[in-house]
Amino acid sequence: MGPDMTATVLSAAGPMRVGSTFASIPSPPFRDLALGPLSFRMYGLMIALGVIAAVWIARRRYSSYGGDPEDITTIALVAVPAGLVGARLYHVITDWPDLYSDGRWWPKAFMIWQGGLGIPGGVLLGAIAGVVACRVMGISWRIVGDAAAPAIPVAQAIGRLGNWFNQEVFGRPTDLPWGLRIDPQFRPRDYLTSPTFHPTFLYEGLWNLGLAGLIVWASGRLVLRRGRWLAVYVAGYGLGRLWVEALRSDHANTVLGLRVNIWTSLIALVGGLLWLFWRGSPVDREATERLRAGTTMAQIIDGDGVRAPLVVTPTDGPGSDDEPDPSDGQDPSADATPSDDPAQPGGAAE
Repeated sequence: MGPDMTATVLSAAGPMRVGSTFASIPSPPFRDLALGPLSFRMYGLMIALGVIAAVWIARRRYSSYGGDPEDITTIALVAVPAGLVGARLYHVITDWPDLYSDGRWWPKAFMIWQGGLGIPGGVLLGAIAGVVACRVMGISWRIVGDAAAPAIPVAQAIGRLGNWFNQEVFGRPTDLPWGLRIDPQFRPRDYLTSPTFHPTFLYEGLWNLGLAGLIVWASGRLVLRRGRWLAVYVAGYGLGRLWVEALRSDHANTVLGLRVNIWTSLIALVGGLLWLFWRGSPVDREATERLRAGTTMAQIIDGDGVRAPLVVTPTDGPGSDDEPDPSDGQDPSADATPSDDPAQPGGAAE
């Protein structure tokens, strides 16, 4: 290209800013992926890929605990649809005044492919469905929760890429090199002349991947009381969502001057910490020493290394934090007769 042609192109394109053109993240020019006669919404495809990755991770972790990985698949068949319903309900309820009131809910409230999933609602209803499934199947929901603790944020990180294709869930304008270019029709009304914005969906995704990595790394060095890795996820996600939500520029309903999702994040953070440190340190020191000495998690959880203790009879009820929970694979008589068997860590049962 000669100098005359270069000048012509630059003149037609107008002035270019470093923060918005040469050093910025472009938005995808498409929302659908066509494969022959089939067409896939990228938003839904990212959610599906996230679910697949989460199930794979949870299966591997649950297997390392001595459980049957097929149990995770069975639970996912219940928890994933429930999570999608919960996520949509959260979005519709929190955005009802602006998007769905006065008869506008039909059919817009059901157009999930256009975006609009509230992660807190999805996690809550999905978790409830998962606990119910565990009870019906006769397995420990705490052990399943620990297996799923790093899997859930990985699913969220992948699913967040759907917001990139929809050009949504971005933050305030920015000239930082990693600013996200947003097409004019998707920009907030107050920022129509701003070309680049904080990619808050990317911030949240990277935070979630870091949280998942932290849980995997730490769980190879520490043994927490059962179910507490899930509490680490809840608190960690609440903390990350709190600062990411503060950067958002899209309209949101508020309570006492704060966005609804900020309140939800605070509840998750505080609730997760209370759960994590309820009745003292969550660390099982004896089991941690055995883990560092080379004992596998399957042996630590099962005692004798078999999978049977993960299963409970239908007549067994849940235990308290002080009593061994039969659903956690402990012999209920263990409290009455102290054992010298190192395969039964003290204080770990919940």
